[in-house]
Amino acid sequence: MAELATVARPYAEALFRVAQAGNLAVWSDLVSELAQVGSHPEVLSYARNPKVSDSDVAATIQALVKAPLNAEAQNFLSMLIENGRIELLPEIGAQFQLLKNSAEGAADAEITSAFDMSAAQTAELVNTLEKKFSRKLNPSVTVDPSLIGGVRVVVGDEVLDTSVRAKLQQMRVALVA
Repeated sequence: MAELATVARPYAEALFRVAQAGNLAVWSDLVSELAQVGSHPEVLSYARNPKVSDSDVAATIQALVKAPLNAEAQNFLSMLIENGRIELLPEIGAQFQLLKNSAEGAADAEITSAFDMSAAQTAELVNTLEKKFSRKLNPSVTVDPSLIGGVRVVVGDEVLDTSVRAKLQQMRVALVA
């Protein structure tokens, strides 16, 4: 949704500026956790309930977050709740991560493999991909047996598909043409 992204952007940018002044890694973990909590349908339903006070919603969300919230994080959360914008938390988290990656010269890499990869295989693949994409990558690995073999890597808007399924589709297109 473009509208959510547009509304969430100023919140993410403000939160990122606060995080840069403090401990960026701690803030990143906190924002990620808040995004996860904010994406849960039951939390959103609870937050929208007119019978529940803003302070109760804030206390509930704080209880769901593992790390204690500092004063700035509490203020941020209270402001979102008061403005009825708790549903923005997942988008704020995503945009915050993009800002963090940009500041660190890194990017998220979604690696899909046909088979489970060991830690050594993943590290070797990430090392090779970092050279290819000329930046540090934060990998997330998933398994999709339908690839038949190989891997599919998505970094931002770039896709590197070396799967057997993709090669078979290329062959099919060449033979049909």
